[in-house]
Amino acid sequence: MKGGKTAMGGSWRALLLSGLVAAMILMPGPRHGGLALATGDELTIEGGKVSGVLQDGVRVYKGIPYAAPPVGELRWKPPQPVVRWEGVRSGSEYGPDCPQAPYPRGSIFYSAPRQQSEDCLCLNVWTAARAGEKRPVMVWIHGGALTRGSGAAATYDGRVLAQKGVVVVTINYRLGVLGYFAHPELTAESPRRSSGNYGVLDQLAALNWVSRNIAAFGGDSSKVTIFGESAGAWSVNALVASPLGRGLFHRAIGQSGGSFGAGVSLAAAERMGAGLAKRVKAESLAALRGLPAEGLVEAAGGLAGLRTTTIVDGWVLPEEIRAIFARGRQNDVPVIVGSNANEMTSLTAPATIPQTIDAYRQRVESQYPGRGTEFDRFYPVAGDEAVPDAYLDIMRDVTFTVQMRTWARMTATGRSKAFWYYFTHSPPIPNSKYMRAFHAAEIAYVFGNINRFGLSPRDTDRRLSETMAGYWVNFAKTGDPNGPGLPAWPVYNTTDDHYLELGPVIRPGKRLLRDQLDFLEKLR
Repeated sequence: MKGGKTAMGGSWRALLLSGLVAAMILMPGPRHGGLALATGDELTIEGGKVSGVLQDGVRVYKGIPYAAPPVGELRWKPPQPVVRWEGVRSGSEYGPDCPQAPYPRGSIFYSAPRQQSEDCLCLNVWTAARAGEKRPVMVWIHGGALTRGSGAAATYDGRVLAQKGVVVVTINYRLGVLGYFAHPELTAESPRRSSGNYGVLDQLAALNWVSRNIAAFGGDSSKVTIFGESAGAWSVNALVASPLGRGLFHRAIGQSGGSFGAGVSLAAAERMGAGLAKRVKAESLAALRGLPAEGLVEAAGGLAGLRTTTIVDGWVLPEEIRAIFARGRQNDVPVIVGSNANEMTSLTAPATIPQTIDAYRQRVESQYPGRGTEFDRFYPVAGDEAVPDAYLDIMRDVTFTVQMRTWARMTATGRSKAFWYYFTHSPPIPNSKYMRAFHAAEIAYVFGNINRFGLSPRDTDRRLSETMAGYWVNFAKTGDPNGPGLPAWPVYNTTDDHYLELGPVIRPGKRLLRDQLDFLEKLR
């Protein structure tokens, strides 16, 4: 329903774009820390030599360029090869974030600004592998509505996962108007007659870098798992669909983000891009490329109707993602997919939530003319007190739950296995009674960084994190999350809709919200 014709899947989703982010706390990791590695631990990779730091038995290499700086004439072009450097490049600090507008102060997702630069195409590696080892690799793609975020958030620190036997990589990619800007002149100058998916091309360039270089870090390029949350999961979904991703990864994990609605055509994206060029009074590509990045970010943020999204451009995405999966043309890899029970508590301004039955029904009817009474059957409200949760549940299922079930279903029709989850745990945050299992709450559990929530972790938090990290690492190793000491996770099938509840009690279930999701599918 992403960008689809239905109002609830379109305008409601557009309202949420600014809130889809990768983690509750997007604080950068420490700029320094750990012990400098001995000279013998310096690595030679594309571009030159790099050194790192040793933290908790894990070697950490930060800020490694995987492509040339996309500046000047390279703005809005596919990423180019790394520029070589002299001497040994220090990997003790993260590289700058890609240009982006900050979240407002007071937002649950706000963090102190970090250095920003268009020269931001870098990645970070955590490894505990010994020389000659070939460990599975997990490449994390951050969220943030494709407009915000970076691979440097402390929640994404890969030490715990690396200690469990994988090599972890987090990446930056171009965002917003610099990463997803299409324009007729850009299309005309492209040998592929394509423009707009530069962020996806960056992700592909990072995966190509992993394929060529990860052996130096003890990683196995034949066992690469891509995983991401929110816009990171949209990106994973696009990479699984794109023919350009073939052979670069072998498993995929999508957390709270799928793109199985109507996509944005190249022509529509070009029109939006031309509108932005007019707004900034740039009459040529040279003029656009000469504008400061911060000015473009600001102008794009103030232009109604300009969307940041992947584009059906005929090259990166030959067709809409649903059509690619329906034809069985996706990269047929096993997947873990799922979402959270209370996604919308962190994504919806309380003032926008209807509080009475009449207001609720008017809102639904405005989104689905003539269908409002049908929602009463699937999202009933017995009184005004039930309205806020019913409204948030509809938005959750339209935006997330049905997308993730669709991904599982369309994978299960191929050769590969799918594993579906539903995260129901409330992290230890001050407002947990309202927030519950909010959007992005599961990330810290996957990475084993549950100390990032602000309140002390409880035993239930520690157990859940250990279990989830175990599932994710097992999946990276074998393509199946199951393993010794873990509750059995059933393989998804379209008859029973098997899923695993990840909460205080971890248990399998069937037919999660089936009636509601079947109803929403019919409204596409």
